[in-house]
Amino acid sequence: MWAFFERLLDSSTLSPHGICLLWEPELIWLHVASDAVIAASYFSIPVALSIFVSKRRDVDFGWIFWAFALFITACGFTHVLSIITLWVPVYGIEGLIKALTALASIVTAVILWPLLPKLLELPSPSLLRATEAALAQEGMQRREAEDMLRHSQKMDAIGHLTGGVAHDFNNLLTIISGNLELADRSLKAWGESSRERLTRAIANAASGAQRAAMLTQRLLAFARRQPLDPRLTNVNQLIGGMADFFKRSLGENIELAISGGAALWHVEVDPSQMEAAILNLVVNAKDAMAGRGKLTVETHNTYIDNSYSQQNASVPVGEYVQISVSDNGGGMSRETLEKAFDPFFTTKQPGQGTGLGLSQVYGFVKQSGGHVKIYSEVGEGTTVNVYLPRAQGVGAASEEVDGGQVVGASGSESILVVEDEADVRAYLVETLRDLNYRVQEAPDGAAALALYDSSPFRVDLLLTDIVMPGMNGRQLAREMQNRLSGVKVLFITGYSGDAVVHQGRLDPGVSMLQKPLTQVMLASKIRDLLDRR
Repeated sequence: MWAFFERLLDSSTLSPHGICLLWEPELIWLHVASDAVIAASYFSIPVALSIFVSKRRDVDFGWIFWAFALFITACGFTHVLSIITLWVPVYGIEGLIKALTALASIVTAVILWPLLPKLLELPSPSLLRATEAALAQEGMQRREAEDMLRHSQKMDAIGHLTGGVAHDFNNLLTIISGNLELADRSLKAWGESSRERLTRAIANAASGAQRAAMLTQRLLAFARRQPLDPRLTNVNQLIGGMADFFKRSLGENIELAISGGAALWHVEVDPSQMEAAILNLVVNAKDAMAGRGKLTVETHNTYIDNSYSQQNASVPVGEYVQISVSDNGGGMSRETLEKAFDPFFTTKQPGQGTGLGLSQVYGFVKQSGGHVKIYSEVGEGTTVNVYLPRAQGVGAASEEVDGGQVVGASGSESILVVEDEADVRAYLVETLRDLNYRVQEAPDGAAALALYDSSPFRVDLLLTDIVMPGMNGRQLAREMQNRLSGVKVLFITGYSGDAVVHQGRLDPGVSMLQKPLTQVMLASKIRDLLDRR
C-alpha cells in the first residue's frame, strides 16, 4: 500500500500541464484566471452556508447544509490544484483531492435523495401567503369573538348594576313615599297620637333619603366620578380620631389593634371619603369574623418598585403610604376574590348589605391615584392593603369641621339662587329664608343675568346648579364675577361632569356641595364662604 502511494505521489517522471499548452501565455493565464475565480466562488459558498446555519438554528435539515458545504469546499480545492499543476506536476495529490470530492458528492447525493419527498412537502411561497391570510382571517374572527364576549360581559355587568340600583332605590323610594303618605294621613287626622306618628314618619323618610344619597355617592365612587376635595392629610391622625367609633362598632368580642407607622408621610386625599373607605373596610372585616376575632389596622411608609408595578396593572413606581386592614375571619375563595370589587356583589344574606362597600373603596383609591390589593385565604383571614401616593408638598394636615351647628345670617346678607329644577329651587329658597338670608331666585343662567341687569341688587353669594340648560353654572359664575368682583360662588350638583371637576378633583378655588342637600350642609358651607376674607 505504501509503495502504491509512493508511485502515486512521485512526479519525477511527469511533466507539468503547461507543456501540453505549449506554454502559451494566453492559454496559461486563461486557465489560471478561470480556475481562481471558480475556486474563490466555491470557497465563499461554504462560508455563507455556515453563517446561515449558525444564525438560523431553527432551520430543518441544517446538517444537509454542512454536507453540501464540505462538498463545495472539496470542489474549490480541485481548481486550486489545477492551477498548481500548470507548473508543478503533482497529479497524484490532485487525484486524491478529486477522489475526496467524488466521495463527498456521493455522500451528499445519498443523503439528498431520501430527503427529497420531505423537501417537496415544505410549503411554497404561495402556500405560505395563503396560510398567512388564513391566520389573519382567523385572528380577525377571534378578535371579533372576543369583542362580542367582552360586550356580552359588559352588558351582563350593566344588567347586574342596573338591577342592583333598581332594587335598592325601589326599597328606598318605598320608605320615602310610604312615610310621606303616613305623614299626610296623620295631618288629616290631627291629634296627639298623630303628632308622634307624623314625627316618626318624617324621620323614617329622612333616613330613607339619606340612604339613597349614600347609595348614589358609592356608585359615583366606584365609577370614579365623585368630586373629591383633596387636602394634605395625616392618616395616623385620621385613623386615631376614628378609633373610639371603631371600638363601639366592633363590640366587646372583637379585639382591635391599631399600629401607626413612625414618621408617616402625608397624603393628599379627601378626608371625608378617606374616613368612609376605612370605615367600609372595618365593617367588612367585622362581618367576616361573625362577631368574634381580631381586627388590625396598620400604617407605614412603603415604596413600589418596578417588579411590583409590572405584576399589578402598571401601578406607578414611587413612594406610598400603606394602610392595611386585616382580620382572622373565614377568608375568601379565589372566585369570591375575583368579584370582590364588583358593585352589588356581596356574600351576605339578602337585606344585610348593598355590595357597594369595597366598590367605594376601590373607586376612591383609584381616583386618588392609589392602588388597592386584597390578600385572602380560606380559613386564614383577609388583608386589604391600600396604597396612597405620598404628598409632594408639606403643610398642615386637614382639620375636622363641625358640621352639626346651624348658623344663619344677621339679616343683611343676600343670596342669588339659580336652579333649573323648580322643586329643588323652592326648597333652597325656603331653607335660606329660614336661615334669615335675603334671597333672589332664577330658573337658569340667562334669567339670572337678566334679573340682575334689569335692576342691580346686592349679591353676597351666588348659589347655582352646575348642569343647566344653556349656560352652565361655571359660565354663569364667570359672568356674575365680571359684574360683581367680590361675589362668592357656591356650586351645587347631582353630577358635575367636567365643569368644575378635572381628573376627579375640584378645580382650585372652587366650592361645591353634592346633592341631596340638607339645611345643616347649606348653613355650614355658606357661612364658611361668607366669613372668609
